[in-house]
Amino acid sequence: MDTASNSHSVQSENTREDRPGQTRDTDSEQSDPQKWDWLEASPGKLAAGLFFGLVFGFLLQKGGVAKFDILLGVLLLENFVVVKVMLTAIIVGMIGSYFLRRMGVVELQINETKYGSNILGGLSFGVGFGLLAYCPGTNAAAVGQGNLDALVGVVGLLLGSYLYALSSKFNSGTVSHWGKRGKLTIPELVGTSQGRFVAIAAPLLAVLLVLLEVIGY
Repeated sequence: MDTASNSHSVQSENTREDRPGQTRDTDSEQSDPQKWDWLEASPGKLAAGLFFGLVFGFLLQKGGVAKFDILLGVLLLENFVVVKVMLTAIIVGMIGSYFLRRMGVVELQINETKYGSNILGGLSFGVGFGLLAYCPGTNAAAVGQGNLDALVGVVGLLLGSYLYALSSKFNSGTVSHWGKRGKLTIPELVGTSQGRFVAIAAPLLAVLLVLLEVIGY
């Protein structure tokens, strides 16, 4: 009886020791930085993301902003189709996101402002845009419509992303981290509320859009 009770107590202690270990393993899995959170998203959210991505690409293609000559025209200030498409998207996105946030449907996600990263990223983007005449979004739409020259952009995107991922662990304290300003927004920068900013900026951008259309650009 004593032997049986002793073995039973040892098994109980082992069981109690295993449980915390299992909890720690679970915690480590949850805090694993390599884990992809989007894999845990609901199928509805993933399907919605895919749907709106397809719609976005379709509208880019139908708007003509995936054509080489149109994109080259905006760089030469001869064709403003891309500018008009961007202005339309900004106006719709500005008003839509504001009301969706007010209704609690979406949350505002802001990247941290870093002047060094912004300047380097803008210069790199500009050089790539000037050499290829495609930005990442229009490049994807151009591939979808069969432009073989856009495949060079795909290779560049993949290679650049890979090189950036490799260098990210070594660039702490470099110029890419200069000028940290936190999560800034334009309304905060000019000292006004988001609602007031949208109420002023959206009509002004709409007027600019109409002017471009009237002038014939």
